[in-house]
This record gives sequence, C-alpha cells and structure tokens, in this order.
Amino acid sequence: MNILYYDCFAGISGDMNMAAMISLGVDPDYLKKELAKLHIDEEFSLDVSVDKRKGIQGTRVDVVLKRDDHHQHHHEHSHYAHRNLKDIETIINESKLDNKIKETSLAIFRRVAEAEAKIHGKALDAVHFHEVGATDSIVDIVGAAICFHALDIDEVWCSPVELGGGFITCAHGVMPVPAPATLEILTGVPTKRGAIQQETTTPTGAAILAELVNRFESSPEITTLKTGYGIGHRDTEIPNVLRVSIATLESSHDRLQSTPACLLECNIDDMTGEMLGDTMNRLLEAGAMDVHFTSIVMKKNRPATTLSVLCSLEEEDNFKRLIFRHTTTLGIKSIPINKTVLEISFEQLKTPLGSVTMKNAILDGKVIRSKPELEDCSRLAQQNDIPLGEVYLQIGKVRKL
Repeated sequence: MNILYYDCFAGISGDMNMAAMISLGVDPDYLKKELAKLHIDEEFSLDVSVDKRKGIQGTRVDVVLKRDDHHQHHHEHSHYAHRNLKDIETIINESKLDNKIKETSLAIFRRVAEAEAKIHGKALDAVHFHEVGATDSIVDIVGAAICFHALDIDEVWCSPVELGGGFITCAHGVMPVPAPATLEILTGVPTKRGAIQQETTTPTGAAILAELVNRFESSPEITTLKTGYGIGHRDTEIPNVLRVSIATLESSHDRLQSTPACLLECNIDDMTGEMLGDTMNRLLEAGAMDVHFTSIVMKKNRPATTLSVLCSLEEEDNFKRLIFRHTTTLGIKSIPINKTVLEISFEQLKTPLGSVTMKNAILDGKVIRSKPELEDCSRLAQQNDIPLGEVYLQIGKVRKL
C-alpha cells in the first residue's frame, strides 16, 4: 500500500503543498500544463525555484499575480476579485481537466466556502474569495488536486497539524490565529498550537488536508521511500517547511481495521421492563450500532439495569439526547472506544430442505467460519415440521460434501 504522509510540524499552505509535491517528483511542467486548462493564464504565473530554510533545501512555489492593480483596493476593473463559489465552480467545470481532478478541486473549495459562510453568517453563494485570494486559491486548490492525482497513492496520512499563534491582519481586520475558517475546516482533526506566534496553517492548506487525508497519525509505522520539502515564504524560528513522504505499509491486511466509536452507559433503577424494552427499540431504530442491558445491584440493595449504547462519535450527542428523553436517568457516562470488526460476506447454500443464507466471517481475506442465518433455519424447521436442531444437522451434512 502506497501512503502519502504529510508531516505538518510547521503547518501547511497552498503554495507549500504544491512545492512539496514537486519536490516529491510531480513534474512542474505537467502541473503548469494542467493549470493552463483553467484558462486564467492572464491572471498568474507559477514560479518554481530551489530555496532553503534552516539549511534544509527544498522546492519553493510562488503564484505570481500578473495584475498589479490587484494589490490596491478592489476597484471595478479587478473583476475577478469578487468571485464567489459559483464563479469558481464554473471555471473548474468548464475546464478540460480530468473529472477526478475536478471533483477533488470542487470538494476542497466547498470546504473553504462552507467554513467562511458559517463564520460570517452568510449564505454559501454570498461568500467571496477575498481580494487577491481568488486567483491564489484557484491555483493552490486545483494545483493540489492535480498533484494528488499525479501520484500513485492508496491512502493519505498526516501528523497533527501545527496552527501557530498570535494575530494576523486580513480583509476583515485583525484576526486571531488560527483564523476562524482554518479552525472550522479542521474540526475533528488533531492539531497543535503555539510553535510560533504566526499563522502556520491557512484555510486553503487546512481544506486540502481535510479533503485528502484518510487518517491522522503522529507516529506512523511506515517505511519511507522518498521525501520532499516544500519551502514556505517566511523564515521563522522553526523551519518553515512542509515535509511530505511517500511510504509503504507492509501488507495492509495484517492490520485489523478498527474504527473509533463511543460507548454510552447509565444505570436505571426506576423503570419497568416494558419501558426499558421500548427504549431499546427506539435506540436501535435511531441507528445505534448496538444496545444491551446488564442486570446490576445498586445502592440501597436495589436491583437495577445498566443501559449500554454503542454509537459513532458523530452521533454521540444525538444518542445522549435520546437516552435523556426516553429514560429516567440523570447522568450518562461516555467512553471513547475502538471497535474492530471482521469483514462479512453472505452466500446462498442449497440443502434438501431448501435454500439458506450463510454468513461468512473473513479474516485476512480468508473465510474463518460461517453460520446459517437463524431466520432461514427456523423457516425451514416450520415448513418441514422438524426441530430446529435437525435443520442445523442437515446443513452440516451438505457443507461436508
């Protein structure tokens, strides 16, 4: 399995990302040729050079905007200073870029626009990509998609992302670092702060990671094959570089797939069995991964029941609300856990009694056991007027053949 690993110890911006990809081996001429398909050549040129930070040599990319009047206040003549999401989607959709590149670019842009809309309390279409930011953002984001699809990658992993600190001045005035948009885009992602008192991760850089990364891992067990360095535009106390590596993971199926989940528990001593049963049904209907009851004895020697609900992390709040509404509990314990499940496949098995569905458990690509579905067996037992155990015996005989 080929992994692209982002090491964001000094954060990430759009141009550092393109530079790092070129440093890894993406041909700058190929990148320029693909960007030309956007038909906005008159607005920018891409300068690729070699640069160093703290003695580390890498690639630097400058998106040079061709019109100087852009740096003054946006007058009517800088028409593309006021692009909104629709305008940008049109530019991308009407280009001759590959569909995969279009989809990735649009998904990244959408993340930036949604964050900005939420922060400024605007509708999505009312968000403008600010000042010189419009052309920059298009080049950085579409460039990221072009480079990503140019590499033969199965998964993207990333370290916790350094966000920086302090304050920056932008179109809206003084903003805290991380900028609200950056923080919004990286909701749910492991981040760090304060390595330096400057902005290290931009909203564009954040959106690229949020869209591309499959998992965040601070100490990955991978074998590095090749490393590239994208050089940033400032020289700060820490090396202002983005390190990316192409690495392999020794045979991916040795690792069991585990997904983060949440276990919610509460103890109840004042609900009837009927009411508890109804609660279980409601929770399962709402999409809980699992619900179970355990008999316990509480204080004052009261027989009671522990309600345990397994759900995804995103749904944690939702299920807490359901438990508070449908039970008498006043408090819920929440435990983050990892859930590891085997792959499952189904197949039909023909028997003299009729057909049954077999459920196979798969480990490392091999079926390690399979069992007939109870509903099918019980139906055959009724149809043939024989005990359930007899159905299982018949199925066992067929499977030995």
